[in-house]
Amino acid sequence: MPPMRTVRATCPFDCPDACGLLVDVEGDRVEKVRGDPDHPYSQGTLCPKVNGYERSVHAAGRLTTPLLRDGPKGEGKFRPVSWDEAIAHVASRLREIAAAHGPESILPYSYAGTMGLVQRNAGHAFFHALGGSRLDRTICSPAKGAGWKAVMGETVAPHPDEVLRSDLAIVWGLNAVATSIHFAQRVKEARRRGAEVWVVETYRTPTADLADRVFLVRPGSDGALSLGMAHVLFRDGLADLPFLRERVQGWERFRDEVLPECTPAWAAGKTGLDASTVEEMARRYATARAPFIRLGSGLSRYGNGAMNVRCITCLPAITGAWTKEGGGLLTSTSGSQAFDATVVTREDLQPRPTRLVNMNRLGHALTVLDSPRVMAMVVYAANPAAVTPDQEAVLRGLSRDDLFTVVHERYLTDTARYADVLLPATTALEHDDLYCSYGQYVIQRVAPAVAPVGQSWSNWDLFRRLAVEMGLPQPFFRQTARDLVDALLTRPAALRTGIDEGALAEGRGVELALPPGAKSTFRTPSGKVEIENPRQRHPLPRWMPSHEEDGELPFRLMTGASVWGLNSSFRERPELREREGEPALMVNPADAAAHGLNGPRVVAWNALGEASFVLDVTDRAPPGVVIAEGVPWLSHVQGGRTVNALTSQRLTDEGAGSTFYDNRVALRSG
Repeated sequence: MPPMRTVRATCPFDCPDACGLLVDVEGDRVEKVRGDPDHPYSQGTLCPKVNGYERSVHAAGRLTTPLLRDGPKGEGKFRPVSWDEAIAHVASRLREIAAAHGPESILPYSYAGTMGLVQRNAGHAFFHALGGSRLDRTICSPAKGAGWKAVMGETVAPHPDEVLRSDLAIVWGLNAVATSIHFAQRVKEARRRGAEVWVVETYRTPTADLADRVFLVRPGSDGALSLGMAHVLFRDGLADLPFLRERVQGWERFRDEVLPECTPAWAAGKTGLDASTVEEMARRYATARAPFIRLGSGLSRYGNGAMNVRCITCLPAITGAWTKEGGGLLTSTSGSQAFDATVVTREDLQPRPTRLVNMNRLGHALTVLDSPRVMAMVVYAANPAAVTPDQEAVLRGLSRDDLFTVVHERYLTDTARYADVLLPATTALEHDDLYCSYGQYVIQRVAPAVAPVGQSWSNWDLFRRLAVEMGLPQPFFRQTARDLVDALLTRPAALRTGIDEGALAEGRGVELALPPGAKSTFRTPSGKVEIENPRQRHPLPRWMPSHEEDGELPFRLMTGASVWGLNSSFRERPELREREGEPALMVNPADAAAHGLNGPRVVAWNALGEASFVLDVTDRAPPGVVIAEGVPWLSHVQGGRTVNALTSQRLTDEGAGSTFYDNRVALRSG
């Protein structure tokens, strides 16, 4: 037997923690994946999903050879072929479609199945050089980014460890127990050190159990709460006027033109909280020594999502929290500023800018969009049949006989079942890559721990070989993934100044050194916090209703995160599916009684579709709100439809993001 060896790696999934891994390898088999205790942020612990990741690498259903469809679309019937035959077939069909309909009839669809800078972005240059349609990759939280940037520009976000020095930690719209466990650990430690912990949410998530106070607000009303708090801060003389006068732009107009009508009573009417609670929250926030807000993405997934974030981001400016050790607000770290991703994405290869197709509107793109019609789609690092809004429209599009669909995947996912050509992909332990994070400041270079399983290719190997097959002349496509990692590291960046280059080359997690005073060095055009931003459609933050503030159907639908899955990832693991159980819909006891829901199952429906759930009657759901956590594969659920049969293709106010949390449903037993 070959000796056991241990390799360092990074968790590649769409999570802010980007944990460090130790991978125990025997021959070409991963025997165990465990946490790396030397990783500066994750410090040796992993979530329940990545513990046991070796079972994903060597899953019974792992795809190991190229396949061609051998039956009706959606049935998942295929026959094996060689890579030479598969690549030749894909290249031939893409050439034919480009010649007949124009290259913009070819659409890529990818997202964050892997977060490595090379493999996540591996197809961009290929489709740019081909002249295909571009994909607007906005399914997660672009509205959050837009709201932050409207006020803070390119300011470097505070380190998450700031919360350890806070005396008031506010977890706002983030189920950290499910989606950011290492920040949840830091919140626990801050509380042990004496900090008061608040959770602001739309339902009682597991993270709420960590808090001293839980404030449940109506979906989409987070901005109203922050405006009500701001009203009290100015009204009661609790604002930091010296900081405002020196470091903040437009606060007087905000105070005089927006806030007068945003009284605690007004905020109470929007949020469902008592007016006295709004008053109390504002006073406690103002008198805290160093209040720290950790802002999640959920509150940005409404029609008013960017404005929600923009309003909340004003709070630390009003109180001067940016100057206090342990104070401030964290939406997303700036780890990506450590690298220039254009080294990989190569927008310069476009013959001309092509049309931009929003990924949240894939159903529209595949069934309605024309001039030209989408005639080919190449899917990688994504499972749109499960995760994209308006599932019925997406499935109708994927079922089109005239749509040529290529899917690069590790397992037979919902989308893979509709492929004309299904190609086996590597896991993150089988290829080179480079990682940063959107929740902390550690970067890590990763080499393969094992050889590709079966005949799997990495995303980059697929697109560079397809480029050669299609005759694309650019030398860029002759590079390896390791070459691209080297190129990313060669391009200088201020955030990498002074890092331990030797440790990075060894594959260790390396912490970026934030410059002194980074969080209070405001990188905006004015050099100040821009409460008033003249470049915005609305120069001042203000109340904006969500899409469904006053809808006709009785329940607001929340699509929460699951502890046992990450969107549709990890669904190949039967032990995780068993622990999660069948998809359930959480319903308040009073609502269940009022609507006669007393059976084991419930159907949620609206104009877009319907989905069946196990009925979970619980007071964790407030009245008028129902919650479905997790995104299982369609093949694993009763009725073959999941919560995204109920979510809309409508977009956010800024950033063109998804509105997963801005939908209404009705319920019936069944």
